Amino acid sequence: MGKTTQFRTYTVRDGLLDEWVDRWTREIVPLRLAMGFEIGGAWVDRDRNQFLWFISYEGPGSFADRNAVYWASPVREAMNLDPDDYLLCTEERTVEEKY
Repeated sequence: MGKTTQFRTYTVRDGLLDEWVDRWTREIVPLRLAMGFEIGGAWVDRDRNQFLWFISYEGPGSFADRNAVYWASPVREAMNLDPDDYLLCTEERTVEEKY
């Protein structure tokens, strides 16, 4: 199976953008990397209170399968981090690299 990349846009609750970025950086990124994901970059759009990032995975198995393993992991569960506490809206787009 080839490389799958998602572009994710999260609209964050007012006043929680910096806390979200801190927790994402300290807790989510290390686990994602340890599980074989790549982070292609992350950006903050303060005017829209949004957090934007690229995440990729290239086998074994599919992106969806590996993502399910991530969510079921005891390390993820121990974070006590419910995205709904921070995020009003999420958008995920699967994209293809062309350049």
